[in-house]
Amino acid sequence: MMTRSQQGRTHRLTRPSIAIAAAVAVTAGVVAAAPDAKTAEPTPKLGLVAASTSVTLDSWKEDPGVYLDLGTYLTSENGAFELKVTRKSYKDPVVAQQILRNGKKTTTKALPAGLVKDFSGLPDFAKIAITDAAGKTVLSKTEAFCPNNASGRIRPDAPANSKYPQSCPVNPFTLGSVWGVENGWASNTYAGYYSDPVQLAAGTYTAKISVTKKYRDLFGIANKPQTVKVVVRERSWENEGEGGGEGPAAEPRSAAPKSGASAASASGHEGHAGHAGHGQVADAPAASSAHASHGAPARPEAPAARTTGAAPTFNVGHGPYPPAPPALPWALKKESLQRQAFSAAKVGDRAGQTDGSRQAPGATPNAKRPTGKATVPDVPKPDLRSLPAYGITVSDGYEDVPGKDYLAFSANVWNAGPAKLVVDGFRSPGKELMDAYQYFYDADGKQVGYTPTGTMEWDPRPGHEHWHFTDFASYRLLKADKKETVRSGKEAFCLANTDAVDYTVKNANWHPDNTDLSTACGQENSISVREVLDVGSGDTYTQDLPGQSFDITDLPNGTYYIQVLANPENRLKETNHNNNSALRKVVLGGKKGARTVKVPAHHLVDAN
Repeated sequence: MMTRSQQGRTHRLTRPSIAIAAAVAVTAGVVAAAPDAKTAEPTPKLGLVAASTSVTLDSWKEDPGVYLDLGTYLTSENGAFELKVTRKSYKDPVVAQQILRNGKKTTTKALPAGLVKDFSGLPDFAKIAITDAAGKTVLSKTEAFCPNNASGRIRPDAPANSKYPQSCPVNPFTLGSVWGVENGWASNTYAGYYSDPVQLAAGTYTAKISVTKKYRDLFGIANKPQTVKVVVRERSWENEGEGGGEGPAAEPRSAAPKSGASAASASGHEGHAGHAGHGQVADAPAASSAHASHGAPARPEAPAARTTGAAPTFNVGHGPYPPAPPALPWALKKESLQRQAFSAAKVGDRAGQTDGSRQAPGATPNAKRPTGKATVPDVPKPDLRSLPAYGITVSDGYEDVPGKDYLAFSANVWNAGPAKLVVDGFRSPGKELMDAYQYFYDADGKQVGYTPTGTMEWDPRPGHEHWHFTDFASYRLLKADKKETVRSGKEAFCLANTDAVDYTVKNANWHPDNTDLSTACGQENSISVREVLDVGSGDTYTQDLPGQSFDITDLPNGTYYIQVLANPENRLKETNHNNNSALRKVVLGGKKGARTVKVPAHHLVDAN
């Protein structure tokens, strides 16, 4: 459950910030006119602009800290700025290359080896220096830049929509990503989710923002720093009036959890499974703080306006990390529309809302169950693959099963394509289970076949309340000799595209639907449901509660392997069934009631 101070940060990007950002269309348009097509160079022209000459930032008294969203943007003219980031395997380093398009001709430019180490963006891209009213430098830092961050058009003849994904991946086992700033667009240089708050006392400052020299040289960016006046104001929950205003008081509050364990439960942080009996709240994006209490990786919340749905508000608990930076609709046309959107506080799957944290519309199933002979035609099929487990920690069973030791973990099964996985569930009136069918499509997207593939079951537990497709994956703890010793009770799932695992594979969909649980998997009175796992995306579940996590209370210390097994009964038709298993080595230690776990690096990926 979210603390008051966390709620304050969640709503930091309110109307003033978006109004500032909307000014990009004016500010950038003055300095970056559309190039003449006849004289245009084949490489994009990049520039740094500021949306406004001043910003006001809040520091909450209950949890002091300022998030430095200074309203600076990287613009791209004369073509899109595009980067492809990949790794061949977890034994190989991450490599990045710039993609240059000139009509039908495409060329690539390799970025220096070691420059990009993960998939969160370009490290040390922006340099920020802040001076106080006396001219003394009080802060100097660099921040990473995710080109897929909050963006908008800088001129009216630019493409209406950006083709690039709306965030940078955070899953430690990501394999491939595409980053880009669309031609005629601008992307916010603020690191958002990847940035820590800074300590600044209330007062007036001057911020100087520039692109660091290595990137200016690499991409030909002019050395034109931007200067922004920064007003830091201190705010307090105690002084926020109830029932209105722009602060957190305008949102419903819930009492803070009594312990880290209950925090994890209340936030729905255990994944699709594991909400049972712990109560899912609608405004509880406390994923990082909740898991910190159990020793799992913790990151700051994504400071986002309430209309973005950022943090696990709707996409409850898909893994131990909160969502990546929200891609806010920076280029909204009028402030009145912005105010209207905020007052409505309704989240929808529209431009500028981001990866798995938005409330996307559910996929529409066929009007009726398939008829005729079931066939599995020779057309492209999905390829389900497992990622190694991560977010691994020892828990005590919470209040459910005291005195026990459990090994909790996150697991992801993704679709490497080249076809998406489409499963419809239909039920006969009065029946408890739905009959599930997998569909197949030709190259034109026409449905050309189907096959029965098990069932779907309704999960009535709080925090679930949706239809689960059975036997999608299985989780097992293996002994050092790779023989099974414990199996998770979790095998039924509501499928959602929570993680961008590899957007470089053939037919990857950079803008998948059904990215959250609130709409993806139907309601209790549904007569039919469609669940989809799109190409390039995966679905992360965190096995965090007894029955899902592994009971290790009486296991001897030593080496074990967490096995993530996709499609364990081979009910789903795939292109390849030989890559469905992934193993992650763990070493158990300690004593009963105080067990420990060590998680060695998985080749070059050193994330637990």
